[in-house]
Parts: sequence; C-alpha cells; structure tokens
Amino acid sequence: MTPRLLPVLGQRGSRSRMTCQYRCGNACDHPEPNLSGNTHIQDVLAEAVARRSVLKAGGAGAATLVLGGLADRPAAAAPGTGAGRPGVPGGIGALDFSPVAPNTRDNVTVPAGFRHDVVVRWGDPVVKGAPAFDVHAQTAENQALQFGYNCDYVDVLPLPGGRALLVVNHEYTDEQLMFPAGEYDDATVVQIAMQAHGISVVEIERGRTDGSWRQVPVARTRHNRRLTVTSEFELTGPAAGADRLRTSGDPTGRRVLGTLNNCAGGATPWGTTMHGEENFQGYFDRSGSVDSRYAESYARYGISSSGRGWSEVDPRFDLSQEPHEPFRHGWIVELDPYDPGSTPKKRTMLGRMKHEGANSGLTADGRAVIYMGDDERGDYVYKFVSRDRVDQGPGPRARAHNLTLLDHGTLYVAKFAGDGLDDGVYDGPGTWIPLTIDTESFVQGMSVVDVLVDTRLAADRVGATRMDRPEDIERNPVTGKVYCALTNNSQRGSTYPVDEANPLATSMTRSSLSAPLRPSSGNRNGYVLELTETGNDGAAESFGWNLFLVCGDPEAPETYFGGFDKDQVSPISCPDNVAFDGVGNLWISTDGNALGSNDGLFAVPTQGPERGKVTQFLTVPIGAETCGPLIVEDKTVFVAVQHPGETDGATFENPTSTWPHTDDFARPGVVAAYRG
Repeated sequence: MTPRLLPVLGQRGSRSRMTCQYRCGNACDHPEPNLSGNTHIQDVLAEAVARRSVLKAGGAGAATLVLGGLADRPAAAAPGTGAGRPGVPGGIGALDFSPVAPNTRDNVTVPAGFRHDVVVRWGDPVVKGAPAFDVHAQTAENQALQFGYNCDYVDVLPLPGGRALLVVNHEYTDEQLMFPAGEYDDATVVQIAMQAHGISVVEIERGRTDGSWRQVPVARTRHNRRLTVTSEFELTGPAAGADRLRTSGDPTGRRVLGTLNNCAGGATPWGTTMHGEENFQGYFDRSGSVDSRYAESYARYGISSSGRGWSEVDPRFDLSQEPHEPFRHGWIVELDPYDPGSTPKKRTMLGRMKHEGANSGLTADGRAVIYMGDDERGDYVYKFVSRDRVDQGPGPRARAHNLTLLDHGTLYVAKFAGDGLDDGVYDGPGTWIPLTIDTESFVQGMSVVDVLVDTRLAADRVGATRMDRPEDIERNPVTGKVYCALTNNSQRGSTYPVDEANPLATSMTRSSLSAPLRPSSGNRNGYVLELTETGNDGAAESFGWNLFLVCGDPEAPETYFGGFDKDQVSPISCPDNVAFDGVGNLWISTDGNALGSNDGLFAVPTQGPERGKVTQFLTVPIGAETCGPLIVEDKTVFVAVQHPGETDGATFENPTSTWPHTDDFARPGVVAAYRG
C-alpha cells in the first residue's frame, strides 16, 4: 500500500502547499478562529508605512556584553553590564563576515571563511541499541531510538570536559518525502511517523576545529534520550487533574502520552528546556458525533475533526471516543535534559494555545519571566511571571525549588496601542493584561482552569490585541528589550485593516530572484516588533513598542531597517525564530521567503550606529526552513534545517532536494557553522 497522503489544498504566503498542509493543516485556508471582534494591531492607527523608508537615523548606545564560555552562557543576563565593545575579535558577534547573497542552491551556504558540519540527521542513532538507518526497512521501534524528523528548536547545554547536550524538537512529518511508495502499509506509516515526532537529547563534543561540534558515539554517552508520541509526560499546575484533562486511559488527568508538533522553545535560568506544542489541532479525527459541549473550544483552536489518520491506530486521536484528548496538548513542556530518567512536565500555568515557543528572562527581583507567542493569524502575545524567585545557588535543594517555578505565578496577554502621532514613526504604548494567577482568575465568568485550558477564549474576553502570526519572542540578554517576530499575514489590508503596529496592506514580492518586484496583497514579508518594558523590568505591566524591522526587499518603499541605510542591508522575508549572541545582536531565521530566494539566517545589531543593518549569514537548501537558531560561545552558529525539499509535487521518488547529500532523498538535520 502507498502512504496515506494528506489533501494538499490552498497556499498562503510563499510556503509550498505541501508545507501548509503537513505542518498546520492549511490553517490559513480556514476562517480565522478568533471571532472576538477585538482590535487588530492593524486597527491601532491606519497609517501608511512607505514614508518610514526615508528615515535614516540610527539608534544610540553600543552593545556591551561579551559572551563567555559555554558553561557561563546566561539564560537571562541582566542588561547593560558589558564592557562597551562590539564583539570578541574574530568572534561571530563582531558580524565581520561578508553577507551571503540570496540564492536557490540545494545546500547550506555560509560566508567566505566559514565552514559547516551536519551534526545529526533524521534517522541517526540516538539511544543505545538503535540500528543503522534504512529507509527501506524502517520500523516504529527503530525510529523511537533514532533522531526524529523535521527538527526545529535547538539548544546546547554544557557538560564537563568539553561536551554538551544538544536538545532538538521534531515538529511534524511529511509522509510523501519520508516513505518509498508501496513499501509500507498505512498503519506502519502512521506508527513510524508518530515515533518521528517529539524531542531528541543528543550528547555532542567539540571537534578538531575551534567552533566545530560532532555527535558523541551512542555507546559512549548516558545522556541521550528520545521522547515521542508514546512517551509519558506529566501535567502539572492548576489545570492538572481537571475534568477536561481526564480520559479513559488516564482517569487522573495528570498523565499524558506524547507531545505534538513541537516548534520553538528556550532554556530556563535553571538549566531546563521549554518546548512549545503548536499545531496540535491537526492530529484528531472522528468516527462519529462530537461532544457538543466543546464546540466553542474546538472551533477557537481550529479542531475540525480532519486529522492525519492517527486514530486508525490509536483511539486517543478519535474525538468521538476521547473528546478530552485535545485538551491535553497545546502546552509548554519543561524537560530536564540532565536527568534522562525524569518525566517531562506539561506546565498548565503557562496556558494552552498554539505555542510557537517560550523564552525566559529574570525580573528585577529575580523571578522568572516567560515570553510566548500564539502562532496564528489574529492571535496574541503572552508572558508569565513566576510567583517565587529563582534560587541561583548550587545543589539539589535549589534545583528542586526551581523545578516548581512554572506552576505558580501570573499569566498575562498583551494589548497594544498607537501613540496617535503623525510622525512617520510606528510606535506606541502597551499593557500586559493579567488573565489569572494560580489561585484566582481575573476573567469574568471563567475559573482558573477555564482560563488555562481555553486561554484564547480568556484573552478574547479581556480585549487583547490580535496580531500577524506572533511567533518567536525573546528578551535581549544585553539590553533587556524584547523582540517578537510577526511572520506575515497575506490578508492584511482586506480581512485585516492596517494600523500603526501592522501597517502593510501591500508588500513587494518576487516570484524568483530574477523577477521584478511586484505588489502583492497583504503583509507577506513580516515585521519584527521591539518592546521596552517599563523600568526595563520583566515584571512590569506596561511597555512601549516600535517596529524595529518592516521586512522585505530594501528596494521596496515599505521596508524599514531600524533607521539604517537601506542600500547596505540584505533582503529579509518572513521572520520566524529569533536568538541573540553575547553582545546583543539579534539573529533571525526565516520561514517562507517571499523574495524568490531560499530561506536563511540573518544578523542585525540592535544598538549603536549599525542598528538595523541586516546581514545574511547563511541560506538553507531548496524547500527548507531555517530553524533554531543558536549562537554558542561566539564561535558556533547552530541551525536546524527543517523540511528540505518540501516543494509542491515532490515525492520520495522525485525529490527536489537531497540535502545533506548522503542519500538520494532529503534528511532534515542540525548544522553547526564556524570559522575554518
């Protein structure tokens, strides 16, 4: 039998129709699930953005803090504590590389003077006993021991002796590219795909060249781990044990099998990792009627009973049999990579949504703050502030305390406003609206559990601002400012009117690198927002915001690059994930480039005379998305190459990419780039 294929329907932005279907179930082809009537950020002020392109003023101040060794890499450093230099000489943070030109090569392309290695690929052994990968003789049991498919979030946590733990998410599978036609029956395809989801923990060690890394042989490590759709997770926090989290397989409502559609993530100050469950709605089918009590909730999360066929092998994914199973997904997972025997936790206090990811910081008084984006047209930006302070002391007592921090605190959602000034600058004030603490809800008519299980509905009620697909959001460890990637919205200016924070109704795109720029409806190239919280404190309930980048081709009139001269920047389209190096430069990976080039990774100073100077560092292969990214020790740039060759019409037998060129088919993987 041939693999069960998902229906490939419409397309939004510049993603292939195949990517739209396999990753998120063609979410952009369905009506927006947010019917609240809340203000769109594009409604804040209806201002034209084109005149911003004439602004040339740079920012003030200089980036200051230099990243130390891997063991000292701060998860949330205090701002403004550095030595006032632009980067370590020869270090990546100096940004002294020549930009990579836009291209459509089927390879990872890095600047002159740099090299890159594939650290780990789909199918590589991870757990002891894993067999060598054979795409023609794969089993679910084998895949559960091997590196999973489409890798996204990447983090590196230090170990003694020059080693580290590479932690990677596996977001989704594409059966058309994974399986030779006719070699597996439908049930086997589903079972293998289920084991290709989840999380991998892989021990790595330094290579021979400074900045290079390689996988430690499986036989020589005790840390490696694979978590899949059949691994056990624990629900914690106020919603754990609630009626809607109980199923026939788990009457306690506290034990869940699996984690779904893990997208981005981040490390905590106490050395654990957080993993966002994003497009979980696309995994559920139904064999009969669906419980009408949950119609509003299902609709708000886009659960349409049209899934991936998993219910044919596991009744958990049949809404008619297990109507509560969807409520057990859509959370932030906290994992302790240092303890391979620990049970990962789904932290309900951080709310349930389509989590792009989660990134941490510290408040002025030492509490944890977690920033989160809900990746869908018209959804919201959130943060969580812990009730208790982080214990930064050594030893098991401090660690035990810190592992409870994400269960108690306050969950907020963002509301943006414009400043109302016709000054050619897109900025304004904002407010963090509290939704609930762990003991009391602030949303009328909703309990604490209601707010946490139906966080989108709670945010609707308090008037949060609808956004253009808020994805990764992260605090700059040097300046304390917060940056949020708003990938795109092709319906901006039609269904979505424009405003001061989402100003584009038309953007310029290219069908290929040689094609001319042409007007295209909506915001197809995306923005990057810059937030400054009051007092530069993550605990603040107010902030100011501005558009740091209006992405696109520098030749297009609507684009803006932090005030920097547009003649000197690289074109950038569809920002997705963000990261920082040790001197506070922002690194941006892209997903769905609408300018005719492959996706890539870009670096941009956030301070000083070169604030806004976007420089392309690498490109990924045909059809791939750039994920990760991560800068380690100012020497290594890690990226995940997700879905290489995922272009319309591609199949296993007729691939459009064979990256990393070790086989005659593509294998998603993690790359380390370094000088060499």
